[in-house]
Amino acid sequence: QVQLVESGGGLVQAGGSLRLSCAASGRTFSNYAMGWFRQAPGKEREFVARVWTGGSTYYADSVKGRFTVSRDNGKNTVYLQMNNLKPWDTAAYYCAASTRRFAETSYHEYDYWGQGTQVTVSS
Repeated sequence: QVQLVESGGGLVQAGGSLRLSCAASGRTFSNYAMGWFRQAPGKEREFVARVWTGGSTYYADSVKGRFTVSRDNGKNTVYLQMNNLKPWDTAAYYCAASTRRFAETSYHEYDYWGQGTQVTVSS
């Protein structure tokens, strides 16, 4: 079992930056692939980025070059650095943990979810 708590969301102007954090409980955080997803009102939850246990990363095309996912296994934390934010990045952002070491982009692959943190980008 792992519990996830996101933080760092807020209101920012277009072009600004935010860094989201996701703190995980448990001693086996380093064994989980970690992902970030987002969901805007009236839309389906969509993949944003993932980082495997060894540090390999992958991004949705919509955020590539603007967002960076990273993990600190010593702190049981995964981060999402978001730069050059756009109004369409507005959503609730969720981190997720997967027992599948090579989990990819489908939310079905992830076993544990945080409660979400709201990101609002004004134009």
